[in-house]
Amino acid sequence: MTAADGTGILISAAELAGQLTGRGPALLDIRWRLGGPPGRELYAAGHLPGAVFVDLDTDLAAPPGPGGRHPMPATADFESAMRRAGVSGTRTVVVYDDADSTAAARAWWLLRYFGHPAVRVLDGGYRAWQEAGFPVQTGAGSAPEPGDFTARPGQLPLLDADGAARLARTGLLLDARAGARYRGETEPVDPVAGHIPGAVSAPTAENVNPDGTFRPAAELAARFRTVGATPGSDVAVYCGSGVTAAHEVLALTLAGLPAALYAGSWSEWITDPARPVATGPEPS
Repeated sequence: MTAADGTGILISAAELAGQLTGRGPALLDIRWRLGGPPGRELYAAGHLPGAVFVDLDTDLAAPPGPGGRHPMPATADFESAMRRAGVSGTRTVVVYDDADSTAAARAWWLLRYFGHPAVRVLDGGYRAWQEAGFPVQTGAGSAPEPGDFTARPGQLPLLDADGAARLARTGLLLDARAGARYRGETEPVDPVAGHIPGAVSAPTAENVNPDGTFRPAAELAARFRTVGATPGSDVAVYCGSGVTAAHEVLALTLAGLPAALYAGSWSEWITDPARPVATGPEPS
């Protein structure tokens, strides 16, 4: 599995169930919802056997500030969080969330960016596991044996604000938020509405089926062609704070279209009043 190859990234509930013997993969529960309820409460109500809860806000991001609402975590902090979760460099990691992998994709991207060689995403998440009738555990869970993961940043392409602005002019910058937020018609989270000038709207919700599983690779490739992403394109993605953008990068990877992530995203972009803002349905 490579950053540019979608083969082997997703894993079905049935395939994962067959691997939960012996040591098996490290399971990370990344359930999180913007505005709640807290993911830890969902984890306590039921989770995959042996899964460890990972807090997106504190384990997969630095504190909010000039870098946005979910800035990139420091290398040492991410390494420590993953070791506490039982992640080792030689052990496959499977990440999941409720269903659509929006939060799980953030963990997938960070682990790959920091050099973990084998990270998979449970397609359909906890919902798919439950609906298949596989066993679950409840309660707070127990601390796993600490892992030995060593974080090596830079294994996937990452952009800053200047890089995103440049790519919006010279390549293809995709905005993964809902269309109404892109157009500036509503902004429920950030203090400024609109989009980065030159960016193209490509809502990440269109990457999945109604049950939260990803659409087939061929369908994803066709979907991205409609917004200008084709093999050889220079593509990057942003969203509100770098969470759903990671989901879009995952979908692009499944389609065979490698893409960079602007992790700071809109919540970082608007911290500098000198950066331009566009509204309406057109990129500029």
